[in-house]
Amino acid sequence: MKMSFSIFALALPILAAFPETSEAQAFETPVNAEILSGWRMADGTHMAAIQLTLVEGWKTYWRAPGDGGIPPHITWQGSRNLDAVDTKWPTPIVFEENGLRSIGYKNQVIVPVQITPKRVGQNIEVSAKLEIGICKDVCLPETVKVKGTLSSETSKIAPSIAAALAAQPFSAQEAQVRSAVCHLSATEDGIRLEAHITMPSAGGSEFSVIETNNPMLWVSETQSQRKGQTLHLTSDIMHFEEKPFLLSRDAIRITVLGASYGVDIQGCTAG
Repeated sequence: MKMSFSIFALALPILAAFPETSEAQAFETPVNAEILSGWRMADGTHMAAIQLTLVEGWKTYWRAPGDGGIPPHITWQGSRNLDAVDTKWPTPIVFEENGLRSIGYKNQVIVPVQITPKRVGQNIEVSAKLEIGICKDVCLPETVKVKGTLSSETSKIAPSIAAALAAQPFSAQEAQVRSAVCHLSATEDGIRLEAHITMPSAGGSEFSVIETNNPMLWVSETQSQRKGQTLHLTSDIMHFEEKPFLLSRDAIRITVLGASYGVDIQGCTAG
């Protein structure tokens, strides 16, 4: 059985080019982006954020957008005094689109970014290019650019960024995950992953997402079923170029999205 990737079948007709939008957008397009300058932390890193504001009814995608979505891509070329960036995605919601499920945000999202400067104690000049998908009745690729100065003198915590940090999924420890066991088995096209997660319910009908640290791997939509305190997950993992690959359990990341909260489980054990 050969691989087929429905995300590309959906996206290709609309991926003619990423339209460039100016830094001072006044909703000429359905999305406006800006840098929230945030504050310098005691360890020398800087907590800032990218705020995306969408016209009513539009939505954009999480880092793992699902089969119906367009994955976001952020680059920081042109920034000064920037060494590393850790993006901290708030808990997303699940959408139904043309019979497929996608994962993202409605109306507005604040995405915190923890930036490590090359020279501690000095300002950071950030320049970010965001290639994102936005959807209403149709899904479109969009490119937006943002710039800003992050002062080394600012230590006052910004409430909006603090709220976005608090809206991240719980860690496995916070969510009382007692165990996350993964079974890996070979298939004709790749690997089948079966995970058994022992944890309290996250509320309602839980939806789970499996990711790996290899961008060349495609992960199918996860099938999940809860039996008591254990959530059973199944997903198929394949290489985009149909090549053999290795998969470490430490590189598997499972996010459980429930009606009450999300849970971020990094790594699993052999059972």
